[in-house]
Amino acid sequence: MKKKTFAVDIDGTITENGRGRIHLDALSALRHLKNIGHNVIFVSGRSSVEGYLLSIFGGTTNIAVGENGGCITFGPNHHKLLGNKEECIDVFEFLKSKIDNVVEKPVFPRLTEVVLERTFDIKLAKKIVSENNLDASLSDSKYAFHINSSGIHKGRGFEEVMKMLSVTKNNVIAIGDSETDVPLFKVAKTSVALGNSSDDVKSQATFSVSAKSGDGLIEALDMLAPKLSEV
Repeated sequence: MKKKTFAVDIDGTITENGRGRIHLDALSALRHLKNIGHNVIFVSGRSSVEGYLLSIFGGTTNIAVGENGGCITFGPNHHKLLGNKEECIDVFEFLKSKIDNVVEKPVFPRLTEVVLERTFDIKLAKKIVSENNLDASLSDSKYAFHINSSGIHKGRGFEEVMKMLSVTKNNVIAIGDSETDVPLFKVAKTSVALGNSSDDVKSQATFSVSAKSGDGLIEALDMLAPKLSEV
C-alpha cells in the first residue's frame, strides 16, 4: 500500500484526558506506524520545538509543525517561520487596551505567535479584531487562546510539510480534537475527531470516535488498521 502521512495534534489528542501528560500507549501506537513505513508528524498549538523533541524521544518522524502552523522545525537549528510575531504582539497590546484579563500564558518561547490565558471572552476579542481590521486571527486550542498572523493555521503549516515530503492530500490522515485542527482536516483526505471534540469539530471530520484523548487516538488507529498494513 502507499505510505500514509499522519498529521497528529498533541494536547487533547495524545495526552491523558487533558492533563498534558503523554499517553504512552498512544505514543507507542504512533511509533509503530513510523516503524512500518508511515510518516507521523506532530501538528500542535505548542512550540514546534516541543513537538520536534517529542518526535525525537517518541520515535516518530523528525518534523513538527507548531504555533498553530506558524513555525516548522525539522532539525535542532532548522526552523521555517510562516507567521510574524511582531504583528501578533501589536494585536495583543490592542486587545489589552479594550478587554480586561487579557494576559500572556507562560509557555515555551514562541517565534511567530502570542499565547494567552483563557481568561476572557474570545468571541468579543474576535469581533474587535474584525471591526478594527487587525491583521491577525484568534483561535482556541482548549489549551490556550492564540494570536496568529492572518492566514496562519495548522493546515497552512502542514501544507509546507507536504511540499517538503512530496506528499499529496490523498495520503494524509489528520487526527485532532479542537477548532484549531479543522484547517488541518481540510488538507487531509481522511480526518478523525476524538470523543473530546465539540460537535462542530466532529462535523468537520471524516469520522469521529467515542473515546477521548489518547484512548481516542488508539480507537481511531484501530478503525484505520485494515488500511495500514506494512508499506
